Amino acid sequence: MSDVPERPFRFGICLFTPVERDDWVKKVKLAEELGFDVVSVSDHLGMPAPLPTLVLAAEATERIRIGTLVLNTTFYQPTVLARDIATIDRYAGGRVEVGLGAGYDRSQFDAAGLPWTSAAERVAHLERTVDRLKAEPGPPVMIAGRGDRVLRLAAEKADVIAFTGTTRVRRDGDGLRLGGLAEISDRVEFVRGLLGPRAGQVELNIPIHRVLPPGGGHGVTDVWQNDLDLTTDQLVELPSVLVGTPEECAEQLYAARQRFGISYFSVLEPEMSAFARVIEVLR
Repeated sequence: MSDVPERPFRFGICLFTPVERDDWVKKVKLAEELGFDVVSVSDHLGMPAPLPTLVLAAEATERIRIGTLVLNTTFYQPTVLARDIATIDRYAGGRVEVGLGAGYDRSQFDAAGLPWTSAAERVAHLERTVDRLKAEPGPPVMIAGRGDRVLRLAAEKADVIAFTGTTRVRRDGDGLRLGGLAEISDRVEFVRGLLGPRAGQVELNIPIHRVLPPGGGHGVTDVWQNDLDLTTDQLVELPSVLVGTPEECAEQLYAARQRFGISYFSVLEPEMSAFARVIEVLR
């Protein structure tokens, strides 16, 4: 790590299972009760629309911040999106954190009837969206991605940089899998080299795919159901997988913060209860 002081931990929960209104309300209330700092929703066709879901989450809670992990910005016109985000943030009492991405899943563009443009064009649209959101005071902006273009933009303009921790399975498709330690280290080092004087101002984020009990490192899959052909020792080194007792998982988070500078972890929905025990240990 550099000489940048360690940030305090923040923990988000990313909810993405489609349910009815009452179940959504129960889930976001539970996230708040369990001590999570942020509740986020995804942006995929076939899941609930993210912006209306944020309004519901805000109405159902009092303290927890609400956000997107992440909006596929190519689906949206920047000025209209900025208006909608600003309105939700105002109604939510300033609790919004907006996460943005360039879009990676070609099948969803096809389903939406949108052209599948080049990576450069998608990142350019992402930059226009970021600029529009930042044109006036508003919510913190997270930029998520793994490619050089997106991470350069994030290093220049984001309040939060979200590493996906993934590697691509197919060059021309939407296949992703959880990456190994070398891939995560490479992306973190790439960003560190770009941040310069902004290093102390920017928060680093990564998702947590699994929270496993002691000895639970066999037959592990990521969120896309890819088998992770890694030993328990290798899994423990990944910031996206926790293995062990709540106390051991807490130590892994301290180690990840010291090694990578990552202090903000977004837990995927199936691991909510397991990770809540880690929060109890840390707080």
